[in-house]
Amino acid sequence: MSDAQSPFGLAGRAAVVTGAASGIGRASAAALAAAGARVALADVDEAGLAESAASIDGSTLVVRTDVSKRGEVDALVARAVAAFGRLDVMANVAGILHERAVVDVSEADLDRVLAVNLKGVFFGCQAAARVMAAQRAGSIVNVASSAAFEPYPTLSAYSMSKAGVVALTRVLAAELGPAGVRVNAVAPGAVETPMGLARARNPDGSIDPERREALRAFVRSRNPLGIGGQPEDIGWAIVYLASDAARYMTGQVLHPNGGRPMV
Repeated sequence: MSDAQSPFGLAGRAAVVTGAASGIGRASAAALAAAGARVALADVDEAGLAESAASIDGSTLVVRTDVSKRGEVDALVARAVAAFGRLDVMANVAGILHERAVVDVSEADLDRVLAVNLKGVFFGCQAAARVMAAQRAGSIVNVASSAAFEPYPTLSAYSMSKAGVVALTRVLAAELGPAGVRVNAVAPGAVETPMGLARARNPDGSIDPERREALRAFVRSRNPLGIGGQPEDIGWAIVYLASDAARYMTGQVLHPNGGRPMV
């Protein structure tokens, strides 16, 4: 069986990936392109987007997008459809981290986290759903987090937003199933991304090698596989959910986390 005929292949399909300037978003865009998809890369970080596009071997479109603004997300999807003629995959990856004890979270910080992590995903789902329902085909993949299922002190706003993503995923899956559109989520455990390495950063933004290794060791100690996650691990999970290999899956949450909940 050729790659084009593989149930994991995405040849001829078109995808949009938000948060594509770095980390999981960049890895997901690269994985989708490697599977054969044409990919629209979206993020507020234009320099990062350019780096992502340069690193991907395939047909790409770069669209600077603030996912907290519905109009910009609508425009992103419209540009992708205009460029590619269709939309088969919508990967809502963009997200931000915020660490504060519940009693110390300001209203402004709460609004900022929910605007990107929850409303941004909601807007992406809305825009994609309109196109995919008309096509009567498509796959929406939302990135949640293990924080939606486990209590992590100081991550209240982040955890709330990701729990909302899980609920949204299930509701939309029920709504779009009759139209042949699948909606699933990925809830990563600890992954070594620029956001995931926040606790290893110095005040000037550089990475402290000793703190990074201590963080890696901590992650390895907390799951049965004894390894840490990489952005590519999540990108491959997204490719699976986007492909025909997952044709019988909707409303589900994949948990690439090294088996963390078992310990």
